[in-house]
Amino acid sequence: MAQDIEEFRDSIPVGELGIIPMESSAEMGKVIDKFIVDWRKERAEVFQPLGEHCKDSYIVPAKCSRFGTGEAKGTLLETIRGKDLYLITDVTNYSITYKLSGHENRMSPDDHYADLKRIIAAAAGKARRINVIMPFLYESRQHRREGRESLDCAMALQELNALGVENIITLDAHDPRVQNSIPVGGFENVSCTYQFIKALFQEVPDLRIDNDHLMIISPDEGGMKRAIYYSNVLGVDMGMFYKRRDYSRIVDGRNPIVAHEFLGDSVEGKDVLIIDDMISSGDSMLDVSKELKKRKANRVFVAASFGLFTNGLAAFDDYYEKGLISKVLTTNSIYQPPELLERPYYINVDMSKYLALIIDKLNYDHSISDLLDPYDRIEAALDNYRNGKEIDY
Repeated sequence: MAQDIEEFRDSIPVGELGIIPMESSAEMGKVIDKFIVDWRKERAEVFQPLGEHCKDSYIVPAKCSRFGTGEAKGTLLETIRGKDLYLITDVTNYSITYKLSGHENRMSPDDHYADLKRIIAAAAGKARRINVIMPFLYESRQHRREGRESLDCAMALQELNALGVENIITLDAHDPRVQNSIPVGGFENVSCTYQFIKALFQEVPDLRIDNDHLMIISPDEGGMKRAIYYSNVLGVDMGMFYKRRDYSRIVDGRNPIVAHEFLGDSVEGKDVLIIDDMISSGDSMLDVSKELKKRKANRVFVAASFGLFTNGLAAFDDYYEKGLISKVLTTNSIYQPPELLERPYYINVDMSKYLALIIDKLNYDHSISDLLDPYDRIEAALDNYRNGKEIDY
C-alpha cells in the first residue's frame, strides 16, 4: 500500500470527503476517487473506527447547464453540508464544447474558470471547507506586470480566496511567487519531479545516471531553478540556454527569438534531459533540441509538466523521425488528445495517484510535507534503478 496505515489510526477527517471533478477533469476524478476508496477500505479492515468514513465513492454529482445564449448556472445534485470539498478542474481542456446561438463553441480557460466559480457559489457556504485542485494554474503565464498590463493570475487567486476557497493546489506553477497575492490563503505548488524521474527510468532502461552520460538542460533562464533541482538530486551536470531576442520588433505579441545561446559544459556523447513547466507551441523546445544535436548530444529527452501542443504534433513527429528528439514526457493532469497518446515517442506521466494521496491526507488534516519534498523517494528510486530493482511509488 502507498501509505503508512498507522498515520490514520487516531485521525478524524476535517469533514466528510466530497470530490467534485468538473467536466474538464471527469476521468482524472474517477481514478482519484477509486484510489481513495480502496485505501480507506483497506484501512478500515485494520482498525474498525474508520469504517464509518468508508464509501463506495466520494464523488459529489454536479453540473453546469447552459442556456442558448451561452450563459450558465452551476448545480449540486446532492447535499454538501459539512463536507470537505475538493474541486478538480483542467482549465486547458479544449475538447469540451457547448452551443451558443446554434453554433458550437469550444470551452476556453475563461469558460472553465467561470464554471468552477459557479459550483463554488452553488455550495453557498454550506460546505465545511472548499479546496480547489487546478493542475494548470489559470492565467499563470500572466503572473507579473511588465507594462500597463492586467495581473490575471493574481486577481483569480484573490477572487477564489474571497469566494471561500481555503486551499488552492497546483502543479509546477509558472512562477510560484504569484501566491504572494494571497499571503494568508492556502496555496500549494506541487512538483512533478519524482513522477518524471520514475517514468523516465521505467521507459528508458538503459539510461546511465552519471556526469559522463547524462546532463540536465534548462531551455531558458526562467527554468533554471527547476533544472538545478534535477541536477542536484540526480548528481549530474546542467546547462542552460538563453534566448537572444530582437527587441526592435513584436511578432504575435512578443519579441521574436533571434538565437538560442548555450551556457554549460560539452554535451557531446551525452543523453540530455530538457526540463520545463510547459510545452505550448513547442518551438522553443524543438529549437533547443536542434541546438543540442548540433553540439553532438546523444539522445534528447523533452519533459514538461503540461503538454499543450497548441501548434499540433507535426513538428514533433518530424523531429522524432529525424532523430532530433527521442522521447517527450508530459503529465496526464491536463487534457491529452488521443493522437498524442498514440505517438511512439510519447511517455504519459501519471499524476492521479499522487493527487489522490494529497487529497486523502489533507482531508484528515495531515501534513503533506513528505509529498511536497520528493528527495527521499528520488534517492530510493535511483538506488533501485541502479540495482535493477522495481521502483515503488
